[in-house]
Amino acid sequence: MSSASISLARAILEALAYSDIFDHPLRFDELHRYLPIRAEADELKTALNESNAQVNYRDGFYFLTGRDEIVDIRKEREARSKKLLPIALRYGRILDSLPFVRMVALTGSLAVLNISNNADFDYMLVAAKGRVWTARAFALLFNRMVRLFGHIICPNLIVSESALEWPLHDLYSARELIQMIPISGMDVYRDVMQANSWVAEFVPQSSLCDSRAKTATDPRGALRGVATTIKRFFEFPLRGKLGDYFESWEMTRKIARFSNQPGFGEETIFTAEVCQGNFHHHRKWTHELFQEKLNALTRQHETSKERIREFV
Repeated sequence: MSSASISLARAILEALAYSDIFDHPLRFDELHRYLPIRAEADELKTALNESNAQVNYRDGFYFLTGRDEIVDIRKEREARSKKLLPIALRYGRILDSLPFVRMVALTGSLAVLNISNNADFDYMLVAAKGRVWTARAFALLFNRMVRLFGHIICPNLIVSESALEWPLHDLYSARELIQMIPISGMDVYRDVMQANSWVAEFVPQSSLCDSRAKTATDPRGALRGVATTIKRFFEFPLRGKLGDYFESWEMTRKIARFSNQPGFGEETIFTAEVCQGNFHHHRKWTHELFQEKLNALTRQHETSKERIREFV
């Protein structure tokens, strides 16, 4: 269904239904941001103030009727996430200092302060052209060190500077893009957003470069200068044929290994320009749950109309 054909009442339900999948009720500004259609804030306030048996409000959050418990879930997860966020940003800055990494962004549940008991830190990396798998190798080496502190970093998506456009254009991908927090490489981040302007088809009111980007940048210029020097030092011997050989060897052996893992192929992309290891089919189950919720809301609405007709 195109955004132009959706009423504001329906758009509210769709935005809440998607977030409900993740037990994540929305504040007013978030609901406004994630609407699948354009609407002024005053229009949204009016629509929310009108009687709607399918939407509830408590403690500053909007959610689907019957799902009051997710307000407490969000509060608990948000408190936990705020403790972990500074650590994740610090790790992201270290990732930025690794060879051939050109942009780092925090993704997944922590990016929206909705992390559960699983304290994995998800990242999107942009790597120099022809060095996606080399950058990944350094990131995984860093992950081994991080594990000593009880954390796990997951560079779930690594793309080349020459492959910035998201391969699939859908709501799942759009929400992942607009929710991520850029940590380094702001020029590249803006290129990513420009290459994925299609996001407006699904979330037309989202400001792609939002204010969170400002809070994620590292103010310590001197330390960044040292990190850049170290990065260049390790990149130098891997820029030529030796680096080409290592890149090809690492890619070939890893793809051969991944091809034997359950879930390979459906939501995984492994090429010279993209390394996306979604073996757990997050996109698929999110889409299926979203459709189930929308169908249930439609049935509830139709039942309500039938009751009104009978009463009249």
